[in-house]
Amino acid sequence: MQTVHFVIPAKVIARKRDGHALSADEIAKFVDGYSQGAIPEYQMAAFAMAVCIRGMNLTETTVLTERMLKSGDRLQWSPGAPKVDKHSTGGLGDKVSLVLAPLLASCGLQVPMVSGRGLGITGGTLDKLQAIPGFRTNLTIDQIRSQVEAVGCVICGTTTEIAPADRKLYGLRDVTATVPSVPLITASILSKKLAESIDSLVLDVKFGSGTFMEDPTAARALAESLVQVAERLGVRTTALLSNMNQPLGYSIGHSLEVREAINALQGVGPEDLRILVLALGAELICRHDPSLDADQAKQKMDEKLKDGSAYEKFSEMVSAQGGDLSRDLPVCSSTQVLATRAGWLADVDGDGLGHAMIEIGGGRRLMDDVIDYAAGIELFAKTGEWIDKDQPIALVHAAPGKAATVTSQVREAFIIVEDEPSEFRLIADRVSIEDVG
Repeated sequence: MQTVHFVIPAKVIARKRDGHALSADEIAKFVDGYSQGAIPEYQMAAFAMAVCIRGMNLTETTVLTERMLKSGDRLQWSPGAPKVDKHSTGGLGDKVSLVLAPLLASCGLQVPMVSGRGLGITGGTLDKLQAIPGFRTNLTIDQIRSQVEAVGCVICGTTTEIAPADRKLYGLRDVTATVPSVPLITASILSKKLAESIDSLVLDVKFGSGTFMEDPTAARALAESLVQVAERLGVRTTALLSNMNQPLGYSIGHSLEVREAINALQGVGPEDLRILVLALGAELICRHDPSLDADQAKQKMDEKLKDGSAYEKFSEMVSAQGGDLSRDLPVCSSTQVLATRAGWLADVDGDGLGHAMIEIGGGRRLMDDVIDYAAGIELFAKTGEWIDKDQPIALVHAAPGKAATVTSQVREAFIIVEDEPSEFRLIADRVSIEDVG
């Protein structure tokens, strides 16, 4: 990177504080100065707070994203199959990436999925994969490129060369109360995803209990921002808004979710997981094979799940990254949770279950916390189902003595009511560039 030309940080901060739109030059010099250490953390913290409060228009957000992207290297590819990826904003039980990446690879697309770890109640994809004995997530750019070209997919952590400006800013936002900002979230997500040099991207923007954006309106605003900025930067992008007012699938916890993902890859997984995986995958397959409509794309993927092709591709990926699927996944002994009343299951509180997971060691409070991959919670009911008194509704898998501390919390997460609830709608909306201009 070239040395940044001089900018007066306080003037840029003041202009954004006062609600002005910043020029491309101001944003570029500020980001470059921060990346190179010329602008200190306290001034970037002030800038982030000004953006959090005052916002950014689409042009500003696009420039911010592009500059953060250009702070590091991008993956380079030889000519070949289309490169695609998916990003989720995260929710309890979200193991979609574990199924979707190898499934798309089995359909002839290539998936360089640079993913992240969990913090708080949302589990990270990398943490889940590391429940597999030997699985390596820290790959170099050359290793990522080689594996994608040989296997068709990779799921790994980011490298020091990819979007270093975001890596610095991400940690700062977490401790300065500047996380919930649509422009900053957009720039953070896309600066990493576009560094993969992909042709197409699909976004799973989640709302509901225990998600990053609980309100559907806020989730749609984020989806629109992500789609518009990605399209402006040359990557075809759509987003689905998915409802997380109950966990996805029946398993929460790293080993349990890997096991459930493997079931899905073998065509016998939970129906809600299958529906979401196929919907997201169809967005990408149809984009690169216009001869297929969404139903035909879903049928193609369904066949790959049923004939073993998707699981075979998952096995190839795991083996290439040092994992050993022949060894048992660690799972703690279980304690049964019973319903204390009869009625209809209206909701499952993801926030409550997520905090229970942290209590039994299956989640992080701090980034350096050690995760118990064997801890988890299995659910036995979905919203809209009738629950009998004393019916088993969950199993808590935890180290000796820990399950008892969360049994009541898990039970209370199942919201049981007298009146039958309305039908749960998993995919609430779709956002494309045609919708938002």
